[in-house]
Amino acid sequence: MFPRMKKGLIAGLLAAMAVTYCPSLMADDSDQLPDIGTTAGSTLSIGQEMQMGDFYVRQLRGGSPVINDPLLEAYINHLGNILVAHAHSVNFPFHFFLIRNDELNAFAFFGGNVVVHSAIFRYTDNESQLASVLAHEISHVTQRHLARAMEDQKRNAPLTWAGALGSILLTMANPQMGMAALSGTIAGTQQGIISFTQGNEQEADRVGIQVLQRSGFDPQAMPDFLQKLADDTHYSTTPPEMLLTHPLPMSRLADIRNRANQMRHVVMDSSQDFYLAKARILGMYSTTNNVLGDDTLANWRKGNARQQIAAQYGEAVQFLEAKKYDDARRTLQPLLSKQPADIWFVDLMTDIDLAQQRAPQAIARLEALVKVQDNNANPVLLLNLANAYVEGHRNNDAIHLLNRYTFNHPDDTNGWDLLAQASAGAGFRDQELAARAESLALTGQLDQAVRALSNASSLVKLGSLQQARYDARIDQLRDLEKRFKPYQKS
Repeated sequence: MFPRMKKGLIAGLLAAMAVTYCPSLMADDSDQLPDIGTTAGSTLSIGQEMQMGDFYVRQLRGGSPVINDPLLEAYINHLGNILVAHAHSVNFPFHFFLIRNDELNAFAFFGGNVVVHSAIFRYTDNESQLASVLAHEISHVTQRHLARAMEDQKRNAPLTWAGALGSILLTMANPQMGMAALSGTIAGTQQGIISFTQGNEQEADRVGIQVLQRSGFDPQAMPDFLQKLADDTHYSTTPPEMLLTHPLPMSRLADIRNRANQMRHVVMDSSQDFYLAKARILGMYSTTNNVLGDDTLANWRKGNARQQIAAQYGEAVQFLEAKKYDDARRTLQPLLSKQPADIWFVDLMTDIDLAQQRAPQAIARLEALVKVQDNNANPVLLLNLANAYVEGHRNNDAIHLLNRYTFNHPDDTNGWDLLAQASAGAGFRDQELAARAESLALTGQLDQAVRALSNASSLVKLGSLQQARYDARIDQLRDLEKRFKPYQKS
C-alpha cells in the first residue's frame, strides 16, 4: 500500500495521461492552440486512439464498478453530448460512464471516453455544476493534452517516457500489477509531468467554460464548483481525490472566476432529469458517504416543482430499496398518473411490479407505451419490456425484442445479459452461450468469449448457417485479441 501522498502523485500522473488526442477541426480563435508542430499527429493517430479506447473501455467494464443502469447511462450521455455538440475539435463520438465510487473525481481517456464517479452527484448542487465537470473533461480531449504530453516527453526523455507510458497503460488495465512498475519508472521525471498537468488544467478550464456557456449553462457554475473543492480542503486532513488528479492552485481558481465574471450570467433551472438522476444514484447506488438522506429530500420538498417531484420519486426509491413495495407503489403512483410516459416513473413502477410478481401488469403498461412510440421507442423502455418478458416467462417474446435491440445497441451489456437469460429460459443453449460471449467480450474477457462461442458452434448442425455465424464471430474476436495484444504486453 502506497502512502497517501504517493498515491495522489500517481493519480495526478494518470489524470495527465488519461486524456485524448484529437486533431483540430472547425476550431474558432478562442479555442485554438499555438502550433506545436506536425509530429504530434504521428505520436498517436486517431485510429490508434480509438483502438486503445476500445481496449480500455472493455477493461473498465470488467474491472471497475461501472453503474450499468440504463436510465443513468442515458442521462449522463445525453448531458455530455449536449456539451460535445458545442465543443470544437471533435473527431469521434464521446461516451460517458458512471462508476460507483465514494471519491470525488472524473477523468477522460483514449477515444473520447469520460468517466464520472457517483460522488459527483452528491457534491454538485445543480445541473450546470455537473455540466462544468463534463465540459472540463471534454476539453482535455479536444485540446490534445495527451498528444502534446507524449510529444514533449518523447522528445526530452524518450527512454523514460516509453517506460512511463507502458506502466500507465498497465496501471489502467490492472492497478495492482501496474503501481509497482509505475512508481519505479517515473521516479526521475514525475515533477515535470505534474507541472505540465497544472498548466493543462487551466487550459481545460478556459476552453471548458466556453463550451459550458455555448451549451446554455451558467458559466459561474465552474468557479462555484471549484470553490467548493477548495473550501473542502480546509476541513479535511486529505483533499478530495479530484484535487490530487486535477491540481487547484489559487491562481487557477482566480483565473476561471475572472473569466466567468466577464461572461453573461445565466439563471438556469436544473432539469427534472438532473434531480431524478441524483435521487436515483444516491438512493439505489449509495456507498458509505453518498446516500440519499432525509435532509436532501426535505430540502427538495421545500423547493421548486421539479425538486418536489424528485423528493417524491426519491422517497419511492427508498421504499423500494427497503422492500416496502406497497409504500413504494403508493408514493410513486401519483407521479405516474400525471406523467404516464415518463421513463423514470415507468422504470421504477416496473421494478415494483416485478418485485411483487406482477409481470403481466408491467408488460401491459410497457407494451402500450412501445406501441405509441412505434419505431422511436426509448431504448430504456425496450429493456424494461424485455426484462418484464423474462420475469413473466415469455422468453420467446424477449428473444424477438432483444435480437433487434442488440443489433441496434451492440455495446450494451444489459441487452446481451437479458438475451442470455431469455435464451436459457427458452432452452436455446447455443444462443445463450453466444449472448454470454458478447458480454464477456465487452468486459475484456476475449478468451472466455471465444470458448463460449466455440461451445455454441459445437451444439448446432454441422455446416449450418448458425454455425457459420458463430465461427465468423470467433474469427473477429481472435483478430481483436491480436490488435489488443500490444496493450496487454505493456
